[in-house]
Amino acid sequence: MAETIYFPRHLILAGAMITGVLLALAVHMLGARFGLDLGGLWRSDTPEFMPAGAAIAWWLIATVGFCGGYFTATLMHSAASGQIPRRMRQFLIAVGVLVLAGAGEAASAPSPIQTISAVAAGLAALCLGAAMAFCGAHFALRKA
Repeated sequence: MAETIYFPRHLILAGAMITGVLLALAVHMLGARFGLDLGGLWRSDTPEFMPAGAAIAWWLIATVGFCGGYFTATLMHSAASGQIPRRMRQFLIAVGVLVLAGAGEAASAPSPIQTISAVAAGLAALCLGAAMAFCGAHFALRKA
């Protein structure tokens, strides 16, 4: 019987973090298109403490980053032994391409948000996505 071969832990962690960050940024761009932007945290023209759209965007980006890192690490861990069906791989590739294409389309449109606020929100989404993708990948690798 052939011995099961796995990817190195650092390669799985790096790949899962990259995927989680890309998905978190894609969700940030798509959410900003629909009014769920982190830029609402730095606005002073609203009487509310924190706009609900900013809070929803924060949790949505964190959830997608964590799930993206977790599922990518799980899939990469089982991919080397050939446990992922061909149709599942094709489905995941199609979903990834569609999400990133939608984010690219949303990012290319003019934004009603101020430039400084948009840059700060993008950096916050990047850092949040990276941290949560790392946590998801680390959690998946500890379980495996």
